[in-house]
Amino acid sequence: MEETVEREIILELKCRFFDLISTGGQSLSYSNVLSQMMAALQALLKADEVDLYSCEVWNQGLILEATTRAAGNEIITGKVPDCLLSNIGSGQNTFIVKPAFMPNHDLLFTFKDNEKLTGLLAFKMNSNSPANASDRLLEMISHECGAFIEKVRSLVHTLEEEKRYKQLFRVTEKFHSTMDMDAVLGEIISTLQEVYPSFTYYLLLSHDHKGYGGLPVKDLEYDSENFTAMQSYVSGQIQFEDSVADKNSIMYAPLKGKQGVYGVLQVIAPDSLVFPQNEVEFIKLLANTAGSALENAKLYEQSRKLVADLQLINETSHQLNTSLRLTDTMSFICGQILKSFKAQEVGFIMLDSENDDYTVVQGSTSFFFSKEASEYIFDVGRRVQREMEPLFIGDFVAENGVASLHYRSVMGVPMIQSGELKGFALVMHEEPYHFAFDTFKLLQSLIHHSTLAFTNSILREELEKMVVTDHLTKLYSRGYLDDKMNLSMLEDAQGTFILIDIDNFKGVNDKYGHQVGDDVLIQLARQIAKNIRGTDIGARWGGEELAIYLPGAPLDIGVMIANRLVDKVEKHTNPSVTISCGVSTWIKGQEDTVKSVFKRADQALYLAKNSGKNKVVVQKENQFNFISTQE
Repeated sequence: MEETVEREIILELKCRFFDLISTGGQSLSYSNVLSQMMAALQALLKADEVDLYSCEVWNQGLILEATTRAAGNEIITGKVPDCLLSNIGSGQNTFIVKPAFMPNHDLLFTFKDNEKLTGLLAFKMNSNSPANASDRLLEMISHECGAFIEKVRSLVHTLEEEKRYKQLFRVTEKFHSTMDMDAVLGEIISTLQEVYPSFTYYLLLSHDHKGYGGLPVKDLEYDSENFTAMQSYVSGQIQFEDSVADKNSIMYAPLKGKQGVYGVLQVIAPDSLVFPQNEVEFIKLLANTAGSALENAKLYEQSRKLVADLQLINETSHQLNTSLRLTDTMSFICGQILKSFKAQEVGFIMLDSENDDYTVVQGSTSFFFSKEASEYIFDVGRRVQREMEPLFIGDFVAENGVASLHYRSVMGVPMIQSGELKGFALVMHEEPYHFAFDTFKLLQSLIHHSTLAFTNSILREELEKMVVTDHLTKLYSRGYLDDKMNLSMLEDAQGTFILIDIDNFKGVNDKYGHQVGDDVLIQLARQIAKNIRGTDIGARWGGEELAIYLPGAPLDIGVMIANRLVDKVEKHTNPSVTISCGVSTWIKGQEDTVKSVFKRADQALYLAKNSGKNKVVVQKENQFNFISTQE
């Protein structure tokens, strides 16, 4: 009869336990089930209080896991008494009545796993509690409670695993829908925080990663003192590190793709002697998935960079093949380099090997036309000429040992055509180590593709200049002068024309020979080039006669330049010669032509030649004004 009653009690208890887990479904809560289980036990045994303790791993203490009392969580400090450990029988969960080491409790159910204490249920009875419960019944209740707790833990673990892998699937989908490295790394951390809120996480990334504001990212240096992290990074294998002093266990999971390892995920589990093995597989899968996603994002960034580089080369090549003017082409390329390379100064320098000199191509940034640029140009030019190789300098120091005061990052790429050094490109920035090596390689490719077009543009413009330039004096031809004067009379408000003739030039040829006569013409042409603006036009009129046209200049400016030439030619020619000048002008609104302006200057020059030579005569409004060289 007694056994029948006990079986009915156990059957009722099992039914209550079954109801607790059968109605929870996906929303099964471990703490709620434990609370309801203890409420059922409290009613069954008519107890005042029921406490569930779990065994603390580090010091064999007991932690209050759930209770029917109103008090909050409490920790029983100190070690679990040896008497409790010795009372744990082999094979079955057991119970203790009136435990001496817990005087506030009347009954104790103990649970173990592999001969190790895992927890206990403690009861405080009241006067209505059944005093005649047999040991067999208490043993059966204890066994059912232990089995139920393990079943609940297993079920909750299964549901948590299902939830985790659903999250892993969701994260994987998100990884494959984005190519943003920030988003990938952020998703790793948010997933771990959601799954393991008590753990601490760090992303140990190699030094070439930048940014990631707000994420727990640390640099992973090769000389790092964290040997275990470096071992995981280098080997591509999971590593563990246990610290008794810090009471934690650390897992290092490599973020590994197919082509390499991109960092290490550091996960710190608190209050664990050994890292929880049931969590290792999930974190490993997450790290591997994240590593593949990081690799894809990195490859995507690299592909975009390559596409941008190819577009830059293609646009530049197209511009070089369509533009007719070298200055326009250079301005375009400089702009492209400034934008794409984030440079501050870009210059193209053509070398003159015969005269050991250089020329800065128009279109370079304004700095290269300043005096301060000479140090960079001559220094880099000497190195390029000597080594015939590109230069990539992270912290520029001149060959004379003096450190540059401003531009520190320097890239110099030679422009070589048919084995001959034509010049070089010079790209600079004030910050040291500003340019990446990939940028340097792209600049080399860009210059390599552009050199032939540069050379052709220069040759074309030289050819165009030869067509409109006098071979001997290197001044413009008379036809070019005519065209420019006609254009000026349409666009400008005024202009001044100077006609120049060498006095007694026949005598120079007769006395010294025609070769010396030609040299005198060249000396005169050089004086003209030195004393006029870049917009003015110096030309050979014919024979020993030269001409200057000053677009937009009034008469007094023309007279001043003519007088200056008369003075300088006499002083700076060898053999010394003198010149005579006829000056005429035109003003918009008056009926005038290029031919009439020429005619007035020619008449003034004729008068100068026949009135003593070595002077300037101005023809204005049918009046001739004689101006001495001293005025």
